[in-house]
Amino acid sequence: MKLGIVGLPNVGKSTLFNALTNAGAESANYPFCTIEPNVGVVPVPDKRLDFLAGMYHPDKYTPAVIEFVDIAGLVKGASKGEGLGNQFLGNIREVDAVLHVIRCFEDDNIVHVDGSIDPMRDLETINLELIFSDMELLERRMDRTRKAMRGDKTLAGELETLEKVYAVLESGQCARTLELTEDERACLADTPLLTLKPVIYVANVSEQYAAVEPEDLPAYRALREFAAREHSQLIPICCQIEAEIAELPPEEKAMFLSDLGIEESGLDRLIRASYSLLGLISFLTAGPDECRAWTIRRGTKAPQAAGKIHSDIERGFIRAEVVSFADLQTYGSMNAVREAGVLRSEGKDYVMQDGDIVYFRFNV
Repeated sequence: MKLGIVGLPNVGKSTLFNALTNAGAESANYPFCTIEPNVGVVPVPDKRLDFLAGMYHPDKYTPAVIEFVDIAGLVKGASKGEGLGNQFLGNIREVDAVLHVIRCFEDDNIVHVDGSIDPMRDLETINLELIFSDMELLERRMDRTRKAMRGDKTLAGELETLEKVYAVLESGQCARTLELTEDERACLADTPLLTLKPVIYVANVSEQYAAVEPEDLPAYRALREFAAREHSQLIPICCQIEAEIAELPPEEKAMFLSDLGIEESGLDRLIRASYSLLGLISFLTAGPDECRAWTIRRGTKAPQAAGKIHSDIERGFIRAEVVSFADLQTYGSMNAVREAGVLRSEGKDYVMQDGDIVYFRFNV
């Protein structure tokens, strides 16, 4: 899973990236500090995997990972090439989902490219540039489709879909606000629309809101209403606090969060939101050699999940021996699970569930 962090310059993108990845990306108080995208791979915290590691003491501990891409700040006119906009927009096309960072804090020491703090204006600035870029992409494809229709009238449905999406963009809305059929989504599959990507809006708030939702900020409430209308998510995070947490040794992080009254870090909340947004779940494999989490799409059947481990296991799939994490935690060991009769044997039609602990039987 690859998530791209976008936003205007100086809104906290690189600070958030550093906090999430501890990768030390340059973060400075001037536009376009980030030119080439910084990339960091982050292990997904999973207490279930920790439990299994405590049970088996494996040689290897392998969590699922998320790749974060810190994309340089976009500005008004990016879709026309302003501020190296075309290059940056191309970087966004390569990610699975977008983390759109919006500045919701006041600080006279950190300049704003538009001279004032206005979260809804900033959100609209970025979204409009993405919309303009998508419109240009669709215009070229519609022209090609109209020319091809002269000899192939079956392309009328394709053109209708393209025009439907274009009309929404022309009205100033993102493509993700549309309810699309499976056929329409298939039609758009080879046209990487920026505004069709799922998005999590990250409200970068001041330290006073590190532990509470900023309900008393009208700008935050406006962002929340906007996100709800387009079926996106909004998460308030104090990027500066997250950066401080990232610098602490593991044993001190929990104490620091507790002192601030924060139940879980911004990273944990972002990962949960990202998994939900993209329809992802994890299944687990465990033993003395390795305890590992595997990421799959919700609705994946057992043979295809086995294929994530190795194609031979999918090809020779016989059955999956499955126990839920909740049952293993309740009974305390695999032997106790077997004796209780809650270890299940599942076939090819079994749909994997989040937290399944699985051993695949196969023969090649």
